[in-house]
Amino acid sequence: MLPGDSRSLKTKRSYVRPIIAALRKFEVSVAEVGALDRHGRTEIGVAVVAPDAGHVTEVLDACERLVAGRPEVDLLSVRRRLHGDDE
Repeated sequence: MLPGDSRSLKTKRSYVRPIIAALRKFEVSVAEVGALDRHGRTEIGVAVVAPDAGHVTEVLDACERLVAGRPEVDLLSVRRRLHGDDE
């Protein structure tokens, strides 16, 4: 959840853009994927491809810590889905 003062979508984007830029340092694909028209809320999707699940977990853990550590947001939930060769 974004700060209560994000009463316009323009203000909301000013919070979301730096978060997305910071996540890209982990060499992941990242985008705002949901709640696009809601003030004070956003959903950010992160995707990573690696040869082993352990590395994927490390990268996603680092991304989660980065977002959770941002003082201007409240991280409300995290969902993960891993896909392997058999899918």
